Amino acid sequence: MVSGDMNPFQLENLMDVELGTHHHENEELAGAVNKVSDALPGFGIVAAVLGIVNTMAALGGPVSEIGAKVAAALVGTFLGILLAYGFVGPTATAMEKLAKDEAQFFIAIKTCIVAMVQGYPPQVAVEFGRKATPSELRPKFKELEEHLRGKRS
Repeated sequence: MVSGDMNPFQLENLMDVELGTHHHENEELAGAVNKVSDALPGFGIVAAVLGIVNTMAALGGPVSEIGAKVAAALVGTFLGILLAYGFVGPTATAMEKLAKDEAQFFIAIKTCIVAMVQGYPPQVAVEFGRKATPSELRPKFKELEEHLRGKRS
């Protein structure tokens, strides 16, 4: 590979394996955060049950003490749901999107490199990479052409 005489198909396969490993590692991180998000409502329920058990132990005491214990149980429930759906869940979703965007970036680079190794002219290889870029980030053909012409002069 270092000498530059690697078969283009072997290079593409090697890059696919490496990119697959990279993408899998990034997806694992987002998946772990998502699992924490899925578990947080359960922690809220446990907090509610423990709060109610604690409240039952205080029955017969002052009403203000019972009210405070019920409030603590409700806060535990609310906190579990808020953290799951308000913070940790959206963070996991953002991490998944970031991992997918990064994967697309690397795929576009791989497409350019493989096209160059297969003998396509640089302008055509860059066009292949442009086509592999997500549509919301993809420059128009004319924009890319103008940019490339500006770099040459």
